[in-house]
Amino acid sequence: MKILKKREYTKPWESGETDKSGEITPVSWDDFFELWLDRKNNLDWNCIFMLPPWLKTWWTFFGTGSKQYICAVRQKGELIGIAPLLIDGDRVRMMGSSNLTDYVDFVIAPGQEALFIRKLLSHMREKGINSLDLGQLRADAPVIPILKVIDNLTGYRVELKSAERIYELDLPATWEEYLSLLSGKERHEIRRKIRRLHEAGRITYRVFEERGEVEKAMDVFVNLFRRNTPEKARFMNAARESFFRSLTNALAEAGLVKLSLLEINDTPAAATLCFDYRSTVYIYNNGYDGKYGSLSVGLLSKAFSIRHSIEQGKRKYDFLKGDETYKGRLGGAPVQLHRCWVKLKSN
Repeated sequence: MKILKKREYTKPWESGETDKSGEITPVSWDDFFELWLDRKNNLDWNCIFMLPPWLKTWWTFFGTGSKQYICAVRQKGELIGIAPLLIDGDRVRMMGSSNLTDYVDFVIAPGQEALFIRKLLSHMREKGINSLDLGQLRADAPVIPILKVIDNLTGYRVELKSAERIYELDLPATWEEYLSLLSGKERHEIRRKIRRLHEAGRITYRVFEERGEVEKAMDVFVNLFRRNTPEKARFMNAARESFFRSLTNALAEAGLVKLSLLEINDTPAAATLCFDYRSTVYIYNNGYDGKYGSLSVGLLSKAFSIRHSIEQGKRKYDFLKGDETYKGRLGGAPVQLHRCWVKLKSN
């Protein structure tokens, strides 16, 4: 893991860096990484999109024009949470962007959610902030019940609206057990498609995890991604390509990347970019060569990724947001995301 040498403190408000109690303070990128690596604190880094290597990479490419404010919240000197925020005048939002960050959350010590939220909102009000945009939260995010209670308190108005959905799959112990979870039609189709794929030539499925291997395999991934559909080609512009490459490098250094290639007679046919965190595999994006579309290489590359995850003993497979049909066909179950704002009324 690379740690920045230079400490970069950002002062988002002219009135000073801390709250009156001195228990909410800005965190440099150095300290953010160090807190993540320090297992002595009790913080729950439950959201992969809030990890320092992810946020630092996003900030490097897309943070222009925003003021960062990563703040630590303490209770009697003990760290109880971190809020990675961006400042825009009298408004604050979570760090990240909806087209690259599927959902967000705070980094909080278990059991300290209510105290963390109370202190953070009090700090926001003290600094003249009128609204806090929390982006998309999972329906089971620990702060959701707290926010619902806060909505009834004088001085705060919380808006929670149903947004997109992610799809998740609880992984069984074996591939055959997984197939038994699918409908009879889908189970038959998966087996038939695999047989037909092997009849087409020599099939190789490789998974890359080391940074050097991942860096080279990204050339193939980007090429297949752009060739997949015109929409994906437009999405993968130069800036996003640089972001994808830097992100996979940073996460590969932390051992969190699984980039797989499906090849037919040594020719790349499909690729899946996944992240492996806390025994959950997240399929972040994928692409395939359209000339192999009749062999269902796009669907099968995801099925092979699921099989590999099962063989590695992973517990969950997260298809992330979007209602693409294949997610349900492969056994994914929907999990609702909520769009959330907190409006701070003046005293």
